[in-house]
Amino acid sequence: MKNQIEDFLHFIMVEKGLSQNTILSYRRDLEKYTHYLMNVEQVASLNEVTRIHIMNYVYFLKENGRATTTIARTVASIRSFHQFLMRESITNYDPALHIETPKHERRLPKALSTEEVEALLNAPKNKSAFDSRNKAMLEVLYATGMRVSELCSLKIQDVYLTMGFIRCIGKGNKERIIPVGKLATKALEKYINHARTLLMKKKKHDFLFVNHHGECLSRQGFWKILKKLSREARIEKELTPHTLRHSFAIHLLENGADIRAVQDMLGHADISTTQIYSNVTKTRLKEVYANFHPRA
Repeated sequence: MKNQIEDFLHFIMVEKGLSQNTILSYRRDLEKYTHYLMNVEQVASLNEVTRIHIMNYVYFLKENGRATTTIARTVASIRSFHQFLMRESITNYDPALHIETPKHERRLPKALSTEEVEALLNAPKNKSAFDSRNKAMLEVLYATGMRVSELCSLKIQDVYLTMGFIRCIGKGNKERIIPVGKLATKALEKYINHARTLLMKKKKHDFLFVNHHGECLSRQGFWKILKKLSREARIEKELTPHTLRHSFAIHLLENGADIRAVQDMLGHADISTTQIYSNVTKTRLKEVYANFHPRA
Protein backbone atom coordinates (compact mmCIF):
# COMPACT_ATOMS: atom_id res chain seq x y z
CA MET A 1 0.00 0.00 0.00
CA LYS A 2 2.96 2.27 0.59
CA ASN A 3 3.82 2.31 -3.13
CA GLN A 4 0.25 3.24 -4.08
CA ILE A 5 0.32 6.16 -1.63
CA GLU A 6 3.59 7.41 -3.14
CA ASP A 7 2.13 7.15 -6.66
CA PHE A 8 -0.95 9.11 -5.55
CA LEU A 9 1.12 11.84 -3.85
CA HIS A 10 3.27 12.20 -6.96
CA PHE A 11 0.08 12.51 -9.03
CA ILE A 12 -1.46 15.30 -6.94
CA MET A 13 1.86 17.14 -6.79
CA VAL A 14 2.40 17.08 -10.56
CA GLU A 15 -1.16 17.19 -11.87
CA LYS A 16 -2.81 19.44 -9.30
CA GLY A 17 0.14 21.57 -8.19
CA LEU A 18 -0.80 21.30 -4.52
CA SER A 19 1.45 22.82 -1.85
CA GLN A 20 3.92 20.77 0.18
CA ASN A 21 1.84 21.32 3.34
CA THR A 22 -1.28 19.93 1.63
CA ILE A 23 0.64 16.93 0.32
CA LEU A 24 2.00 16.25 3.81
CA SER A 25 -1.58 16.29 5.14
CA TYR A 26 -2.61 13.75 2.49
CA ARG A 27 0.38 11.58 3.41
CA ARG A 28 -0.44 11.59 7.14
CA ASP A 29 -4.13 10.83 6.53
CA LEU A 30 -3.46 7.96 4.13
CA GLU A 31 -0.65 6.38 6.15
CA LYS A 32 -2.91 6.25 9.22
CA TYR A 33 -5.78 4.93 7.10
CA THR A 34 -3.78 2.11 5.49
CA HIS A 35 -2.17 1.26 8.84
CA TYR A 36 -5.68 0.77 10.25
CA LEU A 37 -6.71 -1.35 7.25
CA MET A 38 -3.74 -3.69 7.60
CA ASN A 39 -3.56 -3.97 11.39
CA VAL A 40 -7.19 -3.70 12.52
CA GLU A 41 -9.24 -4.86 9.54
CA GLN A 42 -6.54 -7.33 8.40
CA VAL A 43 -6.85 -6.15 4.78
CA ALA A 44 -3.96 -7.39 2.64
CA SER A 45 -4.71 -5.48 -0.57
CA LEU A 46 -6.44 -2.23 -1.53
CA ASN A 47 -8.61 -4.31 -3.86
CA GLU A 48 -10.14 -5.93 -0.76
CA VAL A 49 -11.27 -2.64 0.82
CA THR A 50 -15.04 -2.28 1.13
CA ARG A 51 -17.36 0.52 2.15
CA ILE A 52 -17.75 -1.17 5.55
CA HIS A 53 -13.99 -0.95 6.17
CA ILE A 54 -14.02 2.79 5.48
CA MET A 55 -17.10 3.34 7.65
CA ASN A 56 -15.43 1.38 10.47
CA TYR A 57 -12.40 3.65 10.19
CA VAL A 58 -14.60 6.76 10.40
CA TYR A 59 -16.25 5.36 13.55
CA PHE A 60 -12.79 4.51 14.90
CA LEU A 61 -11.72 8.15 14.47
CA LYS A 62 -14.90 9.39 16.19
CA GLU A 63 -14.44 7.02 19.12
CA ASN A 64 -10.87 8.25 19.55
CA GLY A 65 -12.05 11.83 19.90
CA ARG A 66 -10.95 13.19 16.53
CA ALA A 67 -12.48 16.55 15.65
CA THR A 68 -15.19 16.65 12.98
CA THR A 69 -12.97 18.84 10.82
CA THR A 70 -10.16 16.27 11.02
CA ILE A 71 -12.52 13.42 10.10
CA ALA A 72 -13.96 15.42 7.20
CA ARG A 73 -10.47 16.11 5.85
CA THR A 74 -9.51 12.45 6.25
CA VAL A 75 -12.61 11.26 4.38
CA ALA A 76 -11.79 13.69 1.57
CA SER A 77 -8.24 12.28 1.39
CA ILE A 78 -9.54 8.69 1.33
CA ARG A 79 -12.08 9.52 -1.38
CA SER A 80 -9.44 11.16 -3.61
CA PHE A 81 -7.09 8.22 -3.05
CA HIS A 82 -9.63 5.60 -4.10
CA GLN A 83 -10.68 7.66 -7.12
CA PHE A 84 -7.03 7.67 -8.20
CA LEU A 85 -6.72 3.90 -7.68
CA MET A 86 -9.79 3.28 -9.87
CA ARG A 87 -8.63 5.66 -12.58
CA GLU A 88 -5.23 3.96 -12.72
CA SER A 89 -6.87 0.49 -12.78
CA ILE A 90 -5.08 -0.47 -9.57
CA THR A 91 -8.43 -1.47 -8.05
CA ASN A 92 -11.64 -2.74 -9.62
CA TYR A 93 -14.11 -0.43 -7.90
CA ASP A 94 -14.35 2.61 -5.61
CA PRO A 95 -15.47 1.69 -2.05
CA ALA A 96 -15.48 5.36 -1.00
CA LEU A 97 -18.00 6.37 -3.66
CA HIS A 98 -20.97 6.85 -1.30
CA ILE A 99 -19.10 7.75 1.88
CA GLU A 100 -20.49 11.03 3.18
CA THR A 101 -18.27 13.75 4.61
CA PRO A 102 -19.29 14.48 8.23
CA LYS A 103 -21.00 17.82 8.56
CA HIS A 104 -19.56 20.21 11.09
CA GLU A 105 -20.52 23.55 12.54
CA ARG A 106 -18.11 26.25 11.58
CA ARG A 107 -16.74 27.96 14.64
CA LEU A 108 -16.52 31.71 14.59
CA PRO A 109 -12.84 32.64 14.39
CA LYS A 110 -11.35 34.37 17.42
CA ALA A 111 -9.72 37.72 16.84
CA LEU A 112 -7.86 40.33 18.83
CA SER A 113 -9.32 43.73 19.57
CA THR A 114 -7.60 46.73 17.98
CA GLU A 115 -6.08 47.52 21.40
CA GLU A 116 -4.68 44.01 21.72
CA VAL A 117 -3.25 44.17 18.20
CA GLU A 118 -1.60 47.48 19.08
CA ALA A 119 -0.06 45.97 22.21
CA LEU A 120 1.24 42.96 20.27
CA LEU A 121 2.71 45.07 17.47
CA ASN A 122 4.49 47.24 20.04
CA ALA A 123 5.85 44.26 22.01
CA PRO A 124 9.17 44.03 20.06
CA LYS A 125 11.46 46.67 21.53
CA ASN A 126 13.87 48.60 19.36
CA LYS A 127 16.97 46.99 20.88
CA SER A 128 18.24 44.34 18.45
CA ALA A 129 18.07 42.97 14.91
CA PHE A 130 15.67 40.31 16.20
CA ASP A 131 13.32 43.03 17.49
CA SER A 132 13.39 44.67 14.06
CA ARG A 133 12.62 41.35 12.36
CA ASN A 134 9.79 40.50 14.79
CA LYS A 135 8.25 43.95 14.40
CA ALA A 136 8.35 43.65 10.59
CA MET A 137 6.80 40.14 10.64
CA LEU A 138 3.91 41.14 12.88
CA GLU A 139 3.23 44.34 10.95
CA VAL A 140 3.20 42.44 7.64
CA LEU A 141 0.89 39.70 8.98
CA TYR A 142 -1.64 42.18 10.31
CA ALA A 143 -1.34 44.45 7.27
CA THR A 144 -1.87 41.68 4.73
CA GLY A 145 -3.76 38.82 6.42
CA MET A 146 -1.24 36.30 5.07
CA ARG A 147 -0.99 32.75 6.29
CA VAL A 148 2.16 32.11 8.32
CA SER A 149 3.41 29.61 5.73
CA GLU A 150 3.08 32.36 3.10
CA LEU A 151 4.94 34.82 5.32
CA CYS A 152 7.83 32.39 5.87
CA SER A 153 8.14 31.67 2.15
CA LEU A 154 8.32 35.35 1.16
CA LYS A 155 11.42 36.40 -0.75
CA ILE A 156 13.10 39.77 -1.09
CA GLN A 157 11.90 40.09 -4.69
CA ASP A 158 8.27 39.67 -3.55
CA VAL A 159 8.35 42.97 -1.68
CA TYR A 160 7.63 46.17 -3.63
CA LEU A 161 7.85 48.86 -0.96
CA THR A 162 7.94 51.91 -3.25
CA MET A 163 4.76 50.69 -4.93
CA GLY A 164 3.16 49.64 -1.64
CA PHE A 165 2.37 45.97 -2.20
CA ILE A 166 3.62 42.42 -1.60
CA ARG A 167 3.43 39.52 -4.04
CA CYS A 168 2.24 36.39 -2.27
CA ILE A 169 2.15 32.79 -3.48
CA GLY A 170 -0.70 31.01 -1.72
CA LYS A 171 -2.38 27.60 -1.81
CA GLY A 172 -2.15 25.79 -5.12
CA ASN A 173 0.67 28.16 -6.20
CA LYS A 174 -1.88 30.91 -6.80
CA GLU A 175 -0.41 34.39 -6.87
CA ARG A 176 -2.07 37.39 -5.29
CA ILE A 177 -1.04 41.01 -4.83
CA ILE A 178 -1.73 42.52 -1.40
CA PRO A 179 -1.45 46.22 -0.48
CA VAL A 180 0.79 47.14 2.45
CA GLY A 181 0.21 50.16 4.70
CA LYS A 182 2.71 52.81 5.76
CA LEU A 183 3.53 51.37 9.17
CA ALA A 184 4.26 47.90 7.77
CA THR A 185 6.30 49.46 4.96
CA LYS A 186 8.36 51.45 7.46
CA ALA A 187 9.01 48.34 9.59
CA LEU A 188 10.01 46.34 6.51
CA GLU A 189 12.37 49.03 5.24
CA LYS A 190 14.14 49.15 8.59
CA TYR A 191 14.45 45.37 8.76
CA ILE A 192 15.66 44.90 5.16
CA ASN A 193 18.14 47.79 5.19
CA HIS A 194 19.74 47.00 8.55
CA ALA A 195 18.65 43.95 10.58
CA ARG A 196 18.42 41.33 7.83
CA THR A 197 22.06 41.86 6.80
CA LEU A 198 23.18 41.23 10.38
CA LEU A 199 21.03 38.11 10.74
CA MET A 200 22.08 36.60 7.41
CA LYS A 201 25.64 35.93 8.70
CA LYS A 202 27.09 35.80 5.17
CA LYS A 203 24.48 33.24 4.07
CA LYS A 204 23.25 33.64 0.51
CA HIS A 205 19.55 33.17 -0.22
CA ASP A 206 16.51 35.31 -1.04
CA PHE A 207 14.17 34.46 1.83
CA LEU A 208 12.93 37.62 3.51
CA PHE A 209 12.67 36.53 7.14
CA VAL A 210 15.56 34.58 8.67
CA ASN A 211 16.29 32.88 11.99
CA HIS A 212 19.32 33.24 14.30
CA HIS A 213 21.31 30.91 12.01
CA GLY A 214 20.67 33.12 9.00
CA GLU A 215 18.40 30.48 7.44
CA CYS A 216 14.77 30.77 6.34
CA LEU A 217 12.49 31.15 9.38
CA SER A 218 10.15 28.17 9.85
CA ARG A 219 6.49 28.21 10.90
CA GLN A 220 7.50 26.57 14.19
CA GLY A 221 10.09 29.29 14.73
CA PHE A 222 7.50 31.99 14.16
CA TRP A 223 5.09 30.24 16.54
CA LYS A 224 7.69 30.35 19.35
CA ILE A 225 8.34 34.05 18.70
CA LEU A 226 4.60 34.82 18.74
CA LYS A 227 4.05 33.04 22.08
CA LYS A 228 6.93 35.00 23.63
CA LEU A 229 5.65 38.34 22.32
CA SER A 230 2.07 37.64 23.38
CA ARG A 231 3.29 37.10 26.95
CA GLU A 232 5.23 40.35 26.83
CA ALA A 233 2.14 42.15 25.50
CA ARG A 234 0.10 40.57 28.34
CA ILE A 235 -2.52 39.20 25.99
CA GLU A 236 -4.62 36.68 27.88
CA LYS A 237 -6.51 35.30 24.86
CA GLU A 238 -5.31 32.10 23.25
CA LEU A 239 -3.14 33.33 20.41
CA THR A 240 -2.21 31.33 17.32
CA PRO A 241 -0.39 32.38 14.12
CA HIS A 242 -3.83 32.46 12.42
CA THR A 243 -5.24 34.94 14.94
CA LEU A 244 -3.70 37.94 13.19
CA ARG A 245 -5.19 36.72 9.89
CA HIS A 246 -8.62 36.55 11.53
CA SER A 247 -8.11 39.99 13.10
CA PHE A 248 -7.10 41.48 9.74
CA ALA A 249 -10.30 40.25 8.06
CA ILE A 250 -12.68 41.14 10.89
CA HIS A 251 -11.27 44.64 11.42
CA LEU A 252 -11.51 45.39 7.70
CA LEU A 253 -15.15 44.27 7.54
CA GLU A 254 -16.03 46.13 10.73
CA ASN A 255 -14.75 49.29 9.11
CA GLY A 256 -16.81 48.86 5.96
CA ALA A 257 -14.51 46.95 3.58
CA ASP A 258 -16.10 45.10 0.67
CA ILE A 259 -16.22 41.36 1.35
CA ARG A 260 -15.03 40.54 -2.19
CA ALA A 261 -11.92 42.66 -1.67
CA VAL A 262 -11.25 40.89 1.64
CA GLN A 263 -11.73 37.53 -0.10
CA ASP A 264 -9.10 38.47 -2.71
CA MET A 265 -6.61 39.64 -0.11
CA LEU A 266 -7.05 36.48 1.98
CA GLY A 267 -6.76 34.26 -1.09
CA HIS A 268 -10.03 32.41 -0.44
CA ALA A 269 -11.25 30.44 -3.46
CA ASP A 270 -14.85 30.44 -2.16
CA ILE A 271 -16.69 33.52 -0.87
CA SER A 272 -18.44 31.34 1.74
CA THR A 273 -15.09 30.94 3.54
CA THR A 274 -14.81 34.72 3.86
CA GLN A 275 -18.45 35.16 4.90
CA ILE A 276 -17.77 33.55 8.27
CA TYR A 277 -16.00 36.81 9.19
CA SER A 278 -19.19 38.70 8.39
CA ASN A 279 -20.96 36.48 10.92
CA VAL A 280 -18.44 37.59 13.54
CA THR A 281 -19.09 41.26 12.85
CA LYS A 282 -22.87 40.66 13.05
CA THR A 283 -22.41 38.90 16.39
CA ARG A 284 -20.43 41.86 17.71
CA LEU A 285 -23.11 44.31 16.54
CA LYS A 286 -25.72 42.32 18.46
CA GLU A 287 -23.54 42.41 21.58
CA VAL A 288 -23.10 46.19 21.30
CA TYR A 289 -26.85 46.63 20.81
CA ALA A 290 -27.68 44.39 23.79
CA ASN A 291 -25.21 46.19 26.06
CA PHE A 292 -25.92 49.81 25.14
CA HIS A 293 -29.42 50.21 23.72
CA PRO A 294 -31.82 51.37 26.48
CA ARG A 295 -34.60 49.04 25.26
CA ALA A 296 -32.48 46.06 24.21
